[in-house]
Amino acid sequence: MIVVYFTLVAAYLLGSIPFGYILTKVVHKTDIRLYGSGNIGATNVLRVYGWRSALPVFILDLAKGLVAVFLARAAADLPAVYLAAGFLAMFGHSFPLYLKFKGGKAVATSIGVLLALSGWVTLIVLACFLAVVYFTRYVSLGSIISMLILPLIFPVLGFSLPYALFGLATALLVIVRHHENIGRLLKGTESKLGRKG
Repeated sequence: MIVVYFTLVAAYLLGSIPFGYILTKVVHKTDIRLYGSGNIGATNVLRVYGWRSALPVFILDLAKGLVAVFLARAAADLPAVYLAAGFLAMFGHSFPLYLKFKGGKAVATSIGVLLALSGWVTLIVLACFLAVVYFTRYVSLGSIISMLILPLIFPVLGFSLPYALFGLATALLVIVRHHENIGRLLKGTESKLGRKG
């Protein structure tokens, strides 16, 4: 049981590592929080510095979720444990200990978690995300809608109740973290992909 608790704490601390902040600080000598949307995630890095800077941020943020689930599954192969670890990694990304609990929106990290749980679920979520972004050019809208369908995907594909609850918690976290984007979407002032600012 101690190992399980340690793994869950480790999942949160791993999720808290602000790769977007660290990499832009090292490479560009700037604080990414002072530019664009002020977010530390890959989307804001893409908007401010381009894909060459955003891609490693996306990969590393994704890896946080993937590793958290794998570590938890190795500690205790129980859905409640590794689903909790995955959620804590996303929560850590959104509310990082190292940046006074002001972090990103957990989308890349959630994809990493989903990859560790189910390739099919990941493909459906990514397909939904890409379709919405392609037709609207709003990354935030793609993130929101793709996570809103998550609580439905798990039961449809035959996953047990804990997975559906995890999907619901993930959707709520992403929506909460996108509350400002939702306000801008409703006002028509949200930035589209390919447009700076």
